[in-house]
Amino acid sequence: MSRPRPRTPPPTFDELLAEGASVPTEGWDFSWFEGRATEARPSWGYATTVARRLGRADGPVLDVQTGGGEVLAFALGRASRRPPLVAATEGWPPNVRKAAHTLRPHGVTVVAAAEDASLPFADASFSLVTSRHPVRPHWHEIARVLRPGGAYLAQHVGPASAFELVEYFLGPLPEESRTARDPERERRDAEAAGLEVVDLRAERLRMEFHDIAAVVHFLRKVIWMVPGFTVEAYRPRLRELHERIEAEGPFVAHSSRHLVEARRSGSRARGPRA
Repeated sequence: MSRPRPRTPPPTFDELLAEGASVPTEGWDFSWFEGRATEARPSWGYATTVARRLGRADGPVLDVQTGGGEVLAFALGRASRRPPLVAATEGWPPNVRKAAHTLRPHGVTVVAAAEDASLPFADASFSLVTSRHPVRPHWHEIARVLRPGGAYLAQHVGPASAFELVEYFLGPLPEESRTARDPERERRDAEAAGLEVVDLRAERLRMEFHDIAAVVHFLRKVIWMVPGFTVEAYRPRLRELHERIEAEGPFVAHSSRHLVEARRSGSRARGPRA
């Protein structure tokens, strides 16, 4: 009879911190979290919805703040036909390089453009503009680059997303922080830019973090959650959370997402160029 193999001891707190701090953060590929963290997906299936719309696009398409290009590449790979021209913008240099590499096989032109800058395209250039989790939607710019009758289709981060985790590190946040990104406020802003919101759906979705390495990697990757986050600055709170997860199981938070579709009317969109 063979001897049972000795059990491998679980990683220590310091080993988990080092692992979470070493994983590359560019792009929007979240496959590293497999088995370490989970997040329920919205019922509308954003990437497959975009794939269907790409197949019906009758003019050029723009993906704004494309990240590493992974979602757009997925959608293009499943579209029934390719639009005549596809462009994408991204502002973070590591993601610009990653997106160019990811989207080159799909014939997509990737343009470096800061998140808060005007879109570097002429008026009425696109029949469809898409975006997944933009930092902030620039409604007047979106309206400006859309052709009359064109549409903006996007999935946005909603209010108080993952605030259970954010407030664990930062403490209670003011009410204006909790209500930022409100979908009804975004509806009003889109309409003020001359767009008609034809679909708006919101959901809150369960997230689970199974170890402290997943927490560290998440906060390094989604940098606006806990601004200035570093392992060194938050080490005591990270240790407390590690011990809590070890004793009680996964840390639970809830993400907030909304799907928005807005159309430009047949006349020129109102409002100044942003």
